[in-house]
Amino acid sequence: MLLSNKQREDFLARFNEICEDEGFGESTWTIDLCYLLKRFHIKHCMYTILLGVNEDYRRHGYYDRIMHLDTQRVYSRFRDALDSGVQAVERSVSMKELVSHLTDRGPAIVLVDAGLLSCDLCKHNKLKAEFRRCFGSNYYRGHYVLLVGHTARRLLYRDPALSPRLCATAPRRLQQARLTSGTDHDIIFIYNSYR
Repeated sequence: MLLSNKQREDFLARFNEICEDEGFGESTWTIDLCYLLKRFHIKHCMYTILLGVNEDYRRHGYYDRIMHLDTQRVYSRFRDALDSGVQAVERSVSMKELVSHLTDRGPAIVLVDAGLLSCDLCKHNKLKAEFRRCFGSNYYRGHYVLLVGHTARRLLYRDPALSPRLCATAPRRLQQARLTSGTDHDIIFIYNSYR
């Protein structure tokens, strides 16, 4: 969603080659997205509470299936980040910082638990999310969304899993989905305006 039309066409035409070159297969970690952004000359900075792999996440079914495949690559990417021109900072980002970035600098890619985030504008999506909140869900579903702005009461985002439309959610709901176990509070600030 951040690539120009020309970059998107190049990426799609060479998708398998790029994935092989970047070293990831079926799973993409936030640090992998940073290397992709760097490849396409998109200025950014990643924030996370862990510059590595949290072995405790093996209890999540998703991570248990991929952890053994990705651990060494993820550690190597963090280790080599600075020399590769990728900035990764070990700390969480507050909601105030996030809103300030959206206002003054550009969008942000946020890792969320998809089961905890719902769009206030999409009834179908909202009903599924409310059902999961009420009756519980025993598994984590990592998903990236692109925050693009805000209003007085809502954060505006685009979800690559939905048709191209604008979604909105309350800051409290985004925080629940973003600060849950499995996300490491991962966020990537993009330093370009796409308005």
